[in-house]
Amino acid sequence: MDLYLDTSTDTTILKLNDKEYSHTFGNTLAERLLSFINDRLKENDKTWSDIKKITFMSGPGSFTGLRIGASIVNTLAHELNVPLYDHHGKKNPIIIPDYGRPANISKPKK
Repeated sequence: MDLYLDTSTDTTILKLNDKEYSHTFGNTLAERLLSFINDRLKENDKTWSDIKKITFMSGPGSFTGLRIGASIVNTLAHELNVPLYDHHGKKNPIIIPDYGRPANISKPKK
């Protein structure tokens, strides 16, 4: 089974082979994303070990969404020992998010 994940916008998109699911998590993405994926796998009578390839929409997009999504797919690909691709079709050992611009990080006050 191929897994595709896009967390670059407010609406998360998950594809399992040809089935597409979407959900808006708001500020609960980090807490609920793995459960969301697990529930969709169960709906398809699949388990984590059925995943054979992961593709991630690596950006540009939401700083927080991309960081959370990249953390999830990097961990899954490593633990399941499956290939990991960015949305351009390039195989990667890990996904590094592309935010589309430098991160807007506040300077220390002191």
